[in-house]
Amino acid sequence: MARDVRRVPIRTAITTIGRIRRHYRSRGDGPTSALVSSPHPYTRALGLIAVVLLGAWLGLLIVGSVRTPVGPMDTKMTLRPSLTGGTKINVSPLGALELDSHTAPIRLDVDVDQLDPVRSQALVEHPERLAGLQEEVASDVSAGTTELAVRSCVAVVSGATALGLAVYRRPRRALAAGGLALVLLSAAGVSAFATWNPKSVLEPRFSGLLSSAPQVVGSARSIVTEFDVYQKELARLVTNVTKLYDATSTLPSYQPDPGTLRVLQVSDIHLNPAAWHIIGSLVEQYRIDLIIDSGDTMDHGSAAENSFLDPIPDLGAPYVWVRGNHDSAETQKYLEGLKNVHVLDHGRAVTVAGIRVAGTGDPQFTPDRSLANAGDPAEEMAGIRLASAIRDQERAGTPVDIAVAHNPIAARETDGTVPLVLAGHVHRRDTEIMPLGTRLKIEGSAGGGGLRAVQNDQPEKVRASLLYLDSTTKRLQAWDEITLGGLGLTTAEVSRHLPKEAGVPGTDPSPSPSASPSGTPSGSASAGPSGARSPATPTGPPPAR
Repeated sequence: MARDVRRVPIRTAITTIGRIRRHYRSRGDGPTSALVSSPHPYTRALGLIAVVLLGAWLGLLIVGSVRTPVGPMDTKMTLRPSLTGGTKINVSPLGALELDSHTAPIRLDVDVDQLDPVRSQALVEHPERLAGLQEEVASDVSAGTTELAVRSCVAVVSGATALGLAVYRRPRRALAAGGLALVLLSAAGVSAFATWNPKSVLEPRFSGLLSSAPQVVGSARSIVTEFDVYQKELARLVTNVTKLYDATSTLPSYQPDPGTLRVLQVSDIHLNPAAWHIIGSLVEQYRIDLIIDSGDTMDHGSAAENSFLDPIPDLGAPYVWVRGNHDSAETQKYLEGLKNVHVLDHGRAVTVAGIRVAGTGDPQFTPDRSLANAGDPAEEMAGIRLASAIRDQERAGTPVDIAVAHNPIAARETDGTVPLVLAGHVHRRDTEIMPLGTRLKIEGSAGGGGLRAVQNDQPEKVRASLLYLDSTTKRLQAWDEITLGGLGLTTAEVSRHLPKEAGVPGTDPSPSPSASPSGTPSGSASAGPSGARSPATPTGPPPAR
């Protein structure tokens, strides 16, 4: 109670002092000098600067951004206060890259919202447009930054003026705040222009998943100098593939009958857009019944990469897919929602085009470096579970014709449970008959190693195989190995193989003659699988190295 009694006089005194201050301030005389002192000029200036900076920042935050297309990308550009300046390009969810583009108290943030599928597809279908892409991007960036500069001026002046009016309640002070904001922004712009460094794009700093970009695609400098090779090859690959069908029509040893089932085996596309043109051409020319992809379609398995998968439903044949170590659960979920795609995992089996296929996804996701990989034992366990599921299918009266796993280590565990198992992962082609009679067929990269091809000393070849299966027994009768020259090369070859007796470990069938992309066999015809293989003949100018 005593504590409450003391509080009443204190409140009364405070109220009385407040009334006295307001009374004498309104009169302009009396003891105002004793109770209310005028702010120091420095304090007043610092207060104005604080109001200007806060108002300008709020203005930029609310209305100081511009959405603009840059080449095939939709972006949002924003100016942000910064102590060091520079440019930050955010590619969510992959990470970001920072450029020391300028020194100023403002930073340019560029958020890549999405890759426009229409503009991107136009670049892929018309690679000649890549030659003018640099000018287009430069023009888009110039237009975007000009609009951003105008909008930012309006944003900072409006923000500082509005906050000045709210704080000081005097139009003259509010206009002074807006004018000072414009002066500060102009000074920052002059500083950025004077220190602009266009070469900073060649020395970016990566963060997030993009931190692995220099190892994956090479340095920015090497990409700039070697991309002309890549853009030319996009056109050449598609052109070469269209000539393969006539070439293979003259191959000896095996002539498939009209009822033969044709399966296209692909793997390790690694985000190469040219792969969809190649696969689509092969499906049309060979009348493919089924496509089987043993994974690593992606590079990082991010949601941003998912649009790359959109052409699959239009390839012209059912698509069976298993997850690779570069494909994430997000990748798998997206594919499950696409029409005409059959995703296999944990030994799941489906019957497509009359062929029973069982598969499992890779148990490891290597782009996620926060988790330690379990190594070969994890692959072996995945293969054991796949083999167990295949045995269950056999007991249920629905035997599996083909098994699929990404890693050959997992695929080897199915020996003795299925006639044929397909794998990828190692980016090279191999085939063998395992001890218990199952044929293991490993496919190379249908994407030529993806973007990694621009940093290798030797270009990685593009590989796919056409499997001929008996329509009744579903057993492998023959297969064609299709090989296209890597980046900068114009060669294409097809070699036919006939399987020898199963159950003999280490058996390797001999190939028949190869075919050149011109449609004329490059070697003499042979009556059997022992024919000698001749190198493919390049068309046009010598291969670029």
